[in-house]
Amino acid sequence: MTVIDDRGELPLYRLYVLRAAYLVLGLGQGVKTWTTIFHHAQPWDFWHGVAVSFFGALTLLSLLGVRYPVRMMPVLIFEFTWKAIWVFAAWLPPLLGHTLDPDVADSFIQIAPALVIVPLVLPLGYVWKHYVLAPADRWR
Repeated sequence: MTVIDDRGELPLYRLYVLRAAYLVLGLGQGVKTWTTIFHHAQPWDFWHGVAVSFFGALTLLSLLGVRYPVRMMPVLIFEFTWKAIWVFAAWLPPLLGHTLDPDVADSFIQIAPALVIVPLVLPLGYVWKHYVLAPADRWR
């Protein structure tokens, strides 16, 4: 659990851990994604275009997280969430049914580390306090 100071702020080392995570996500995924965006030879099908655009936006927002690590924390929460959904909806059923194809198996190898790393990087006490327990924004 992360120690939060008296003002409710994260310690400086946690901000740098978050910044490193955003940088790795933004550059690591960004190199592959933006190369694909700028150098595609033929039109994409709809879902491929959606996926590449999604990753492009994710990498840009991750790089913004280097500057604003606390404000952009929902990006890391989203990163964990979509990958967890993918594991439970796209990988686990064929695994249990013994019908896992090589592409899905290879994708799991790329996706699974985030399911371990993101919860270690996120200050879960802060997330719980500010995103779960905090009062909701007003409706009117």
